[in-house]
Amino acid sequence: MPPPDAPRPDALPPDARVTVVVITHNRRDELLRTLDRLTALPERPRIIVVDNGSTDGTARAAAARHPGLRVLSPGANLGAVGRNLAVREVTTPYTAFCDDDTWWEPGSLRAAADLLDAHPTVATVTARILVEPGGTEDPIVAELRASPLPRPEGLPGPALGSFLAGATVLRTDAFRAAGGFSPRLWLGGEEELLAADLMTAGWWLVYAGELRVHHQPSGLRDPTRRRADGIRNTLWYTWLRRPPTAVLRRTAHLLRTVPHDRTSAVAVLRALGGLPWVLRERRAVPDDVEARLRLLEEAQRTSRARRYVG
Repeated sequence: MPPPDAPRPDALPPDARVTVVVITHNRRDELLRTLDRLTALPERPRIIVVDNGSTDGTARAAAARHPGLRVLSPGANLGAVGRNLAVREVTTPYTAFCDDDTWWEPGSLRAAADLLDAHPTVATVTARILVEPGGTEDPIVAELRASPLPRPEGLPGPALGSFLAGATVLRTDAFRAAGGFSPRLWLGGEEELLAADLMTAGWWLVYAGELRVHHQPSGLRDPTRRRADGIRNTLWYTWLRRPPTAVLRRTAHLLRTVPHDRTSAVAVLRALGGLPWVLRERRAVPDDVEARLRLLEEAQRTSRARRYVG
C-alpha cells in the first residue's frame, strides 16, 4: 500500500515510460470497455491494439471510439504473436501487456515503471489479479506470492519462474532480445518458453503485489481449444528447454492427470507431430535456471489455478 501522504494517482502528471499492448479477437464490446478504462488512466500511456483477424468490426469500433489509438490489423489471428507485432512499434522502455478482458488499475503502470527503473536486473513485474465483478483475488495470486524460488537480496518481490502476459509489465529491450513469443506455440501457456529464455539471459521475473490488474473473464472463449493448446504447449516447452529427467517427469505427470478424452488425445498427438522441429530447436536451460524450475514442480502439481479443464 502507498504511504498515507502519497499523492493520488490522478493527481500526478502523465508517465511516458510505458506503452500498453492489447490483443483481441472478436470481442468488440469487451475491448471497448477495456479501452475506456485504459484511456482514462492517469499515466496516459500510448496504447497499441492488435486486432487478430476479428470479423465483428472490432478494429473500426476501437478506432472510432478512441481516435488516438494505434490499431494494427494483421488480417489473421496471430494469437500471442500479435504482441510481437505491436512491440516492434513500441518506443518506450517498458511494455505492459493487457488482454481485452483485463485492465490496469490507476497508478499501477507508474509503479511498475518505478520498480523496473530501480531494479535493472528485473525483466518482468507481474501484478496482483483481481477478478471482476467483485474484486476477488485470482487463485493464481496465492501461488505467485508464495513462490518457492530463492529471492536474492534487493529483489522487489518474490522471484517467479514464469509470468502472466495479461498482467505483466516487461522491459521492452529484454522482450525483443529474447525473441518474443514463439509463433509455433500461438497462444496458451506461451509465457513459459519466453520466461525460460529470459532467465537464461540472466533476467529476474518478479511478482509485485502493489500493482493491480482487474480481470473480468470473457464469456466468449473456447475452453476446449484453450485446454488443447495448453497441453500441447506445455509439452513443447518442456521438451524444448528442460533436461531429460525433467522431461520424463513432467510429461508423465501431465499424461497421468489431464482428462482422458478426445481433446487431450488430440493435443498430445499434435505435440508429438512437432517432435522433428522440437528436437531440431531444443536448447536445455543452464543448470542454475533448471534448479529454479525444479523448485516449482510441486506447486505445479498441486495448483488449483493451473488445471487443464474445459
